[in-house]
Amino acid sequence: MSYQRDFDKRLNVAIVGVGSHGYRNVLPTMTFLPVKLQSFCDVNIDRAKATAQQYGVETCYDNMAEMFRNEDLDAIFLCVPPRLHPELTCEALDAGVHVWLEKPPGMFAHEVEEMIRHRNDKIVVVGFKKAFMPATEKIVEIFDTDDYGPLRTMLGVYPMTIPSNGERIIREGEHTNWLQNGVHPLSLLLAIGGKVSSVTVHRSKHGGGVCIIEFANGVLANFHLADGARHGQPSELYQFFGNGCHAEIRNGTQVLLQRGMNYDYSGSTSFLNEGFDSGAIVWEPQFSLGTLENKGLFIQGFYQEMQYFCDCILEGKQAEKGSLEFALEVMKVYEAGLLSEGDKVLIS
Repeated sequence: MSYQRDFDKRLNVAIVGVGSHGYRNVLPTMTFLPVKLQSFCDVNIDRAKATAQQYGVETCYDNMAEMFRNEDLDAIFLCVPPRLHPELTCEALDAGVHVWLEKPPGMFAHEVEEMIRHRNDKIVVVGFKKAFMPATEKIVEIFDTDDYGPLRTMLGVYPMTIPSNGERIIREGEHTNWLQNGVHPLSLLLAIGGKVSSVTVHRSKHGGGVCIIEFANGVLANFHLADGARHGQPSELYQFFGNGCHAEIRNGTQVLLQRGMNYDYSGSTSFLNEGFDSGAIVWEPQFSLGTLENKGLFIQGFYQEMQYFCDCILEGKQAEKGSLEFALEVMKVYEAGLLSEGDKVLIS
């Protein structure tokens, strides 16, 4: 593990958007990245200057065009409202600058296609943190093995609903919670399951419902829309079923692999087998220690997604995880969820 001050080679970067989320999550992550904070850009120039004073950044701007004219930048970290993501991302790409941007990448799938057209040879990573978090990577590792794979089905439980009248929402560009937070569980499920072939949504008359996601490889996911659960309680759960095993991600902080136990239904008198090659394995952070592994920036995937972005630039390779192509898949599923109304919507 290296800190910003330890890297021999660092990228010249600017933060665009130093509001609450950027200040709380994006800026603190910079401590662990191979970057040099060169500029801040925010429509609230006074806020940008106050933040710059804290971080020792010398220049601030209230528009990107002026910043690009005056600064020699390798990349920007874009943390603004989703409506602005497509325009500002394309502006940065046209200026020859790599872009990390927060999720969601925009309001519509076609906006992501436009970003792809502007990308050329630049690196773009979208901040789907749940696709990068250590728990997700562990699930991918488990079901890539011959012992536990292939993956067959998935269950995701997340406290939200998908609003009705999806055509109007898309037509008017309404910013819903299905867009803002629904992409979190969707990105996790797609990072593990792969490309999606169809989406079907059934709503409960009291709120919530189920979103059935069929994947091109035959995997089936039941995304349970647990509307009514309290967001202030740990109600997020993912389960994965493979070859004689199942695994779980509980609240993002615990991964469980249940390997099963051999037993005689009519004759076993103990639920414990001899030895240590059966039963469950559990991984969780050591919250009693002042380590990095138990900090939200690392558990939730903020560090991993931004480090990956920097690594892609420094190594001269295009992004695969969190790429614009992956973002396009997520946005297609998002739109299909709005339009389903109980019918199966095919994903091209």
